[in-house]
Amino acid sequence: MRILLSILLLFSAPAFSQDESYPVHPDMQKKEGVPVGDVRRGTFAKSAIFPGTTRDYAVYVPQQYDASKPAALMVFQDGISYLKTVPVAFDNLINSGEMPVTIGLFVNPGVVPEANENSLARYNRSFEYDAVDDRYARFLLEEMIPAALGELNITRDPNLRGLCGSSSGGIAAFVAAWNRPDQFRRVYTTVGTYVGLRGGNELPVLVRKTEPKPLRIFLQDGRNDLDIYCGSWWVANQDMLSSLTWAGYEVNHEWGEGGHNRKHGNAIFPDVMRWLWEGWNEEPEIRTHYDNSKSRAVEFLGADSEWELVSEGHEFTEGPAVNAMGELFFTDLQGSEIWRIGQDGEETLFKENTGGTNGLAFAPDGKTLYGCQRVPGRLVSWNIDSGEMTVHAENVRPNDVVVAHDGTVYFSEPGKKAIWVMVPGEDPKIASDEFSGVNGVILSPDQSLVYAADYGGRFVWSGQRKADGTLASVQPYFHLHLPPGSVDVRSHADGMAVTKDGWLLVASQMGIQICDQPGRVHLIVPSPVGERHPSNVTFHGNQLYATCGSKVFRRKIALEGAQAWAPPVKPAKPRL
Repeated sequence: MRILLSILLLFSAPAFSQDESYPVHPDMQKKEGVPVGDVRRGTFAKSAIFPGTTRDYAVYVPQQYDASKPAALMVFQDGISYLKTVPVAFDNLINSGEMPVTIGLFVNPGVVPEANENSLARYNRSFEYDAVDDRYARFLLEEMIPAALGELNITRDPNLRGLCGSSSGGIAAFVAAWNRPDQFRRVYTTVGTYVGLRGGNELPVLVRKTEPKPLRIFLQDGRNDLDIYCGSWWVANQDMLSSLTWAGYEVNHEWGEGGHNRKHGNAIFPDVMRWLWEGWNEEPEIRTHYDNSKSRAVEFLGADSEWELVSEGHEFTEGPAVNAMGELFFTDLQGSEIWRIGQDGEETLFKENTGGTNGLAFAPDGKTLYGCQRVPGRLVSWNIDSGEMTVHAENVRPNDVVVAHDGTVYFSEPGKKAIWVMVPGEDPKIASDEFSGVNGVILSPDQSLVYAADYGGRFVWSGQRKADGTLASVQPYFHLHLPPGSVDVRSHADGMAVTKDGWLLVASQMGIQICDQPGRVHLIVPSPVGERHPSNVTFHGNQLYATCGSKVFRRKIALEGAQAWAPPVKPAKPRL
């Protein structure tokens, strides 16, 4: 339900000037008999994530704080400017029980001080706040919170941790929670900068395409907000509201007539806090709402779908492959090992000293396991019963491999930007080298097309198989999302899998991107929170496996995988 604020009825003019003003909310004024919290100030200048920066910060500790009980937390960006108003509001709302006992952390953006009197300081605000990546979240979690709040008992429950900010501080608050919903779940942004400065303009699309996250968000903006070279704040905030609502988030908003300032946001602050913290002492868990979501996640994943750890303790996992019996084989690329997980879930070491074998693929017989051996550089296979190895191609540097139901083998060689083919009874040959780059390789479910992922670009290429195994009509076909605001702008498109009804799943830096047959991303499934992005994926029925750094995960989803070693399956014609 949208908050109805009586103070808005007091406005006499439909449009506001720079002199816009609002009544002072009663809960923004000191009240007799209300315990007053303590505010402590400090300076932090030891960041490794934002090296060379120094910044002021402050910590609000309510009088009701009891060190034996974990307190809630709320972090304010551009924090020092909030000290005149927020502590008073917190005093009143904590006293009334409408907020939990909450520690406030008020953090300013970093500044790299000037080198001398003739030089200018470097002001990090846009760099820290406007970037749509996890760097600022990591700064808060790994550096700022431990340094400022190390002696305080702060809850680890993300449902009792929130963020607040205005303008660029607003997008910083949202993005920190967006990247780490395991740490923060309540967000208030005023005149948020969801425009084209450092990728913020992409957020409304990513909200729609990414698996919904358990967040509660309140947005505020005014019709007279900025409209400049990078976009319209007013339009961008409405776009964010539309996307969050469409995806089923717990979201609320208050629109006004004001400009790019915090006046309106401050005027409604206590009522926003009431909504944001509603139910904190009853059912504090903020969750995703699949019943209100139009996201493809509802269809593809389901409300009960969660990642489950399968294996851990490796150096770098890759090359997952499943046979008809449901046994999972995967490589430890850096450890030069191949591991096997049986139907009973028991994990055993299948091969060691594998020469850094990367991609794996089963042949139709279910016993022959192909592998891409980096050292000395060759395509090999093993019999999974006897362990006997056979060499199929030498003097190549293969990365990934797939074996069709007819026994034809395709493998990628990134150094040559080529896909090789090995037709049964023939020597290997280049199927095509018309790619900008190649890494993962997979067949379409009807096995008429070969898909090749470009790790350093943003496309998955598609080529049609000819009778001799070579590829025709090669095109940069599937258009992937790149991480906005990241230093590394490559897709990291790596291993892939396909479903019986034609969906392509691509392991990438953004997560698992699920594309339709015409080449468009419909859903992005992040890896488990805090884990490395996936390097490869495979299916066994409705079980999706993903290799993520040192670990392997699985997840039961609604999609059913198609295996290249199985008979081809022709999907229905897609919507164009």
